[in-house]
Amino acid sequence: MNRSYLKTLEISTGASMELKDISGLVNNCVEEAGIQNGIVLVYTPHTTAGITINENADPSVKSDMIKFFSEMVPDKSYFRHMEGNSSSHIMSSLISPSQSFILDNGRLILGTWQGIFFCEFDGPRSRKVYVKILSEDQ
Repeated sequence: MNRSYLKTLEISTGASMELKDISGLVNNCVEEAGIQNGIVLVYTPHTTAGITINENADPSVKSDMIKFFSEMVPDKSYFRHMEGNSSSHIMSSLISPSQSFILDNGRLILGTWQGIFFCEFDGPRSRKVYVKILSEDQ
């Protein structure tokens, strides 16, 4: 019998571009689910946001990434999207709306310095992140 778990996280961002470490929130979901082995999917249903994995020990990594994305995909006057946030949509596509993780013996398998980040590209806003855990426990 396979079990599953789904939780909706509410994420508030305070800047137009922000990388928010949500590792603790995802780990809380793992504990709450009580599932020991399986796959954890972290997904955001927004077209101007994403989920990524990166270093969470040095905060300058987040600021470097934001600076790089801003330079790589600047706002351009020739973008035709009427809301004026085409660069946010492009960044979201480059990052991806989801990441998957291995759950082993009740713990996410992450590298020593890795964290899970919600990437805001069109804030500040209130956003949703879904955490789905699929069990392979019998």
